[in-house]
Amino acid sequence: MSEHMIAEKASSSSQDHFLDGPDLPTGITRFWLIRHALVEENARMRMYGSMDVPLCPESLIAQKPMYRALAARLPQDAQWFISPLSRTRRTAQAIEEAGYGPRQLTVEPDLIEQNLGAWQGLEYDDLPAHLTLPPHPFWPVAASDCPPDGESVIEVCSRVGRLLDRLARTHAGRNIVAVAHGGVIRAALAHALRIHAETALHFSVQNLSLTILERLDAGWRVVTVNELPGI
Repeated sequence: MSEHMIAEKASSSSQDHFLDGPDLPTGITRFWLIRHALVEENARMRMYGSMDVPLCPESLIAQKPMYRALAARLPQDAQWFISPLSRTRRTAQAIEEAGYGPRQLTVEPDLIEQNLGAWQGLEYDDLPAHLTLPPHPFWPVAASDCPPDGESVIEVCSRVGRLLDRLARTHAGRNIVAVAHGGVIRAALAHALRIHAETALHFSVQNLSLTILERLDAGWRVVTVNELPGI
């Protein structure tokens, strides 16, 4: 084999390993994490955390192009998981109805949003009086602040990290779609990047956004964060 052919093969292998194009290779353990759609207006005025609140009916109509884009973007051979909260199930169903087709939706308890305990239901203006630490600039509470009868963001990161490792083992080489919550997706990024929960809260994770993570032999790889299909 000539030196030119060896160099060309090495270059091709490197490009394949660090593929950044839209066509992702098959046979990779890949997580497609979707944040649920916008919740109804009254809920958005409060700390709803792991409360079961409905989606905004107007946004379900207005954001149909995003559902269609997600239906086209997501792999057809994926295993689907949702949290125990109805807003993730309804979001998954809206993607199915937008052209993806029906799938079995497996409820995974560890995909649930942060349990804010005694702080759930509080209006945002009333929250500061209950905090034991200054709030995070991009999250209502600091990562280490733990609500009474609830869990801290640090605990959410630990919970979600264990879940990702477990699903990566049991569904190795497969595509995994998980419709979850903003806090859960930030926790997944903290796990993949090995960063502190406080740092992970700096990520923007918008409603209906897509975050893609891969579990490779060399470790976790972040493919995309806060991708907004159809926008």
